[in-house]
Amino acid sequence: MAVLLGNVFRVAGNTFVSRLLGFVRDVILAHLFGAGMAADAFFVAQRIPNLFRRLFGEGAFSQSFVPVLSEYLEKRSPEETRVFIADVTGWLTLSLLILTVLGILAASLFVTLLAPGFLADPAKFALTVTLTRITFPYLLLVSLVALSGGILNSLGKFAVPAFTPVFLNLGIIGAALFWAPHSQEPAIAVAWGMIFGGIAQLLFQIPALARVGQLHWPRLGRGDPGVARVLKLMGPAAFSASVAQVNLFLNTILASLVGANVVSYLYYSDRLVEFPLGVFGVALGTVVLPLLSRQASQNSPDYPKTLDWALRWTWLVGLPATVGLLCLAEPLLISLFRYGAYTAGDAAQSARSLLGYGLGIVPIIAARVLAPAFYARQDTRTPMRFALISVGVNVLVSVALAWPLQQLGLALATSLAALVNAILLYRNLQQVGHYQRQKGWPLFLLKTASAALIMGLVLRLAQAETVQWLAWSVKQRLLHLLLLVLMGFFLYLAILWFLRLPELRQWRRQ
Repeated sequence: MAVLLGNVFRVAGNTFVSRLLGFVRDVILAHLFGAGMAADAFFVAQRIPNLFRRLFGEGAFSQSFVPVLSEYLEKRSPEETRVFIADVTGWLTLSLLILTVLGILAASLFVTLLAPGFLADPAKFALTVTLTRITFPYLLLVSLVALSGGILNSLGKFAVPAFTPVFLNLGIIGAALFWAPHSQEPAIAVAWGMIFGGIAQLLFQIPALARVGQLHWPRLGRGDPGVARVLKLMGPAAFSASVAQVNLFLNTILASLVGANVVSYLYYSDRLVEFPLGVFGVALGTVVLPLLSRQASQNSPDYPKTLDWALRWTWLVGLPATVGLLCLAEPLLISLFRYGAYTAGDAAQSARSLLGYGLGIVPIIAARVLAPAFYARQDTRTPMRFALISVGVNVLVSVALAWPLQQLGLALATSLAALVNAILLYRNLQQVGHYQRQKGWPLFLLKTASAALIMGLVLRLAQAETVQWLAWSVKQRLLHLLLLVLMGFFLYLAILWFLRLPELRQWRRQ
């Protein structure tokens, strides 16, 4: 497991660079747009291709393509594998080209469905439609990036796919800094930056594919059984893999109706939650899926052990991340975003949704570990059923809480839906015998919960009042925030080290 953990940390390290630049991007966007009309328009516009990316590209495609490719690499000849990759590339590209054209033509319909509240403001609606037409081709680009990343991950080459998102952030940051100030509508410049970043992502992966001998011209071959299996698996996987995006889609609809700027409040808090989810959750799921796929195809007895190991690290990392975000919600938002057009009131309102989203960190990461256990066995229907149930929970709770609690209610609904999804996946794996809980869980939970509780109490006692955070300069805010984060991190580790947690020995060997 030490080697597996090493791969997770390497992916997380590269992803950390991307997420760090993502924070820089969001700080710049907060300074540029605040939480006003342009911010709402851009965040809705970029969410539409991101939703389709999860439905048809990165999430669903990877989870149906990687298990089949892993089987080809294990059991088929290099020529059969080459033909399979070329056929998948050809059909995926053609399908996405058609979808992209339809998306551009139907942009106003998508905006009406996703943000019906914008219809009351013709200027906001028109700007959102324009931005959607610009950003929609990102779906094609990022899906081809996902294809390339799936090939590299299946071959154990995790570094390049993990680093690739850096270029999206660089594209947006560059447009926001150097183009937007000279543009009549800065949001349009930033939207084009998203497209340029997507092009750079795709170009960056081409040399890596060539080095491993898997850069093939697309073709539209018929009758390849592997392509048929990917398509069969992809339908259910498209929904189950994108459940979080579907929930965000529903929340965006309600957010556009319940109050001004609620879309932006949810966006800024979601960005902070996405940091642990993106750095560790994505890294863990990325590394575990190819390994589980190989173990499933070989009927390896290590399959349940790998899954148990991943669940322990989900809790070990997700729990302190949750406690840290709950304790430092407002200081984080003030330190990172309280500049330019983003006001102290915006930070206070965003903190409410951050509290709700923060409770979903552990179940969301757990689902990203548990779902691949089904995909590795080429079962995409079971996760789809559970995803449907969780979406139903999200709809009911969102409608019940949206108006009385606004962004807090919508965030809580998302977290509760994630918890339901994770519990259903976990129970099914146990019932069918694909997962057996290993020894030591009660003591493991007691030790980690004690460490996280002490860390949270110390963070609450050590932080200054909100008024003081607002009075500090940028340098003082960031310095105090860094000290609190480092203090919490090392305190948590020190307590677990004192309690002799076995998992820390794996980390020490890296």
